[in-house]
Amino acid sequence: MAAAAVDSAMEVVPALAEEAAPEAAGLSCLVNLPGEVLEYILCSGSLTAADIGRVSSTCRRLRELCQSSGKVWKEQFRVRWPSLMKHYSPTDYVNWLEEYKVRQKAGLEARKIVASFSKRFFSEHVPCNGFSDIENLEGPEIFFEDELVCILNMEGRKALTWKYYAKKILYYLRQQKILNNLKAFLQQPDDYESYLEGAVYIDQYCNPLSDISLRDIQAQIDSIVELVCKTLRGINSRHPSLAFKAGESSMIMEIELQSQVLDAMNYVLYDQLKFKGNRMDYYNALNLYMHQVLIRRTGIPISMSLLYLTIARQLGVPLEPVNFPSHFLLRWCQGAEGATLDIFDYIYIDAFGKGKQLTVKECEYLIGQHVTAALYGVVNVKKVLQRMVGNLLSLGKREGIDQSYQLLRDSLDLYLAMYPDQVQLLLLQARLYFHLGIWPEKSFCLVLKVLDILQHIQTLDPGQHGAVGYLVQHTLEHIERKKEEVGVEVKLRSHEKHRDVCYAIGLIMKHKRYGYNCVIYGWDPTCMMGHEWIRNMNVHSLPHGHHQPFYNVLVEDGSCRYAAQGL
Repeated sequence: MAAAAVDSAMEVVPALAEEAAPEAAGLSCLVNLPGEVLEYILCSGSLTAADIGRVSSTCRRLRELCQSSGKVWKEQFRVRWPSLMKHYSPTDYVNWLEEYKVRQKAGLEARKIVASFSKRFFSEHVPCNGFSDIENLEGPEIFFEDELVCILNMEGRKALTWKYYAKKILYYLRQQKILNNLKAFLQQPDDYESYLEGAVYIDQYCNPLSDISLRDIQAQIDSIVELVCKTLRGINSRHPSLAFKAGESSMIMEIELQSQVLDAMNYVLYDQLKFKGNRMDYYNALNLYMHQVLIRRTGIPISMSLLYLTIARQLGVPLEPVNFPSHFLLRWCQGAEGATLDIFDYIYIDAFGKGKQLTVKECEYLIGQHVTAALYGVVNVKKVLQRMVGNLLSLGKREGIDQSYQLLRDSLDLYLAMYPDQVQLLLLQARLYFHLGIWPEKSFCLVLKVLDILQHIQTLDPGQHGAVGYLVQHTLEHIERKKEEVGVEVKLRSHEKHRDVCYAIGLIMKHKRYGYNCVIYGWDPTCMMGHEWIRNMNVHSLPHGHHQPFYNVLVEDGSCRYAAQGL
């Protein structure tokens, strides 16, 4: 019996060996392929990060090919998060496996925070710490931002609540970073300041969710400079501007050669590319954003002048900005070098008016009034930015009562970053925050910020005691009302004013449009969210808009949402 068992086993072993032989032979053939071919297979896109991990555990040859700083893990990172590759230099040593792990962890943390924001927002009181949990994140901030962008780019109208909070968090993070960069920029000596760079910071701050960079805007301007050079060759093939290299700051001294550059510029900008002053829609914030000026090819005097100034300086023409009242201009020196100059030794250029060259008298005719010689003087970058932000501030004050006042808030932040002790603007900011603290955002932490601003105003100007005292009184009254509202509000569905509420707390529901399962834990007879939320969620497109019951629901994925009854 035993002998028979041994004989049987001896028959089975060769059979197993024969079955395993093809796999071993296949692996042997695979690892014997040239390294370039193996890399191509591993980078083909059909393998996940988990697959690469398993492959690297198979043998020494494949482990070496899948080294953490090699091409395989770089490709895994690139395929998963392509937008991040612009932050890496080809010459840098990067541990791609470690970067993959850190980015993965940041993504999980980002989603956790977005989910927590939805829960906090739909609770009775919003905590005062606001964004404190995202200010202490571990790992690169760009990874966290990239995950927020991925949430915003989710297909269709899925996860609207997550998208709403991802947008608010991303808006906050980018604005904080841009404001810090702007403050550092303003501390630089005048010799190193760039009018274009300052204008781009303003553009970025007001449009933090747009992909705006100085490099991209400069690249677009460089392409315009190339067109000007092409035209200039037809005027003077030996013009010294044609020999300038990118980044040079050389200036041409001869007036005739400068004039040739300006003629070529006017032809390219206004005749060939059709740039023009926006007379039809003058009071539009887009006219002040440099990336929009380049896209729409239109702007107002100050934005058109900055574009014109940047191109002229790159081609060697030393134009200067003039903070002329009601109409920003550039000046072009016609006097001898080293001589004492007055306002009549300059020609003034109206970039808004297709580069028209004006005398002093024509400048006054342009605005319809006589002005002092001081207003023809050149201004530094801070004064130019002050005027740009002042224009945005004026436009922000025009926002309707049903808006979020975002432009007004952004322009106030920018202005106070440049001039932090402007008492009147601090008062305006305090009133604005107080207004937003009670409606539409209901954020208690803004009320506390009002008190900080008011205390700062009182320190700067004791003469504002009356205005400050009035706001302090109303702010403290608001705090007392909030304390009284801490108790639980009792809402009865049986009450006449709640007759349209069809569903009760505790019911398990399924959303008609989005299909998610949820449980109701609260309700309102009409939508109690602010106008910004209503606009972002496209509530107005619903049959009954915001005039219908809305329910606080806990969704199966752990998020909290605010859903319309939809009947």
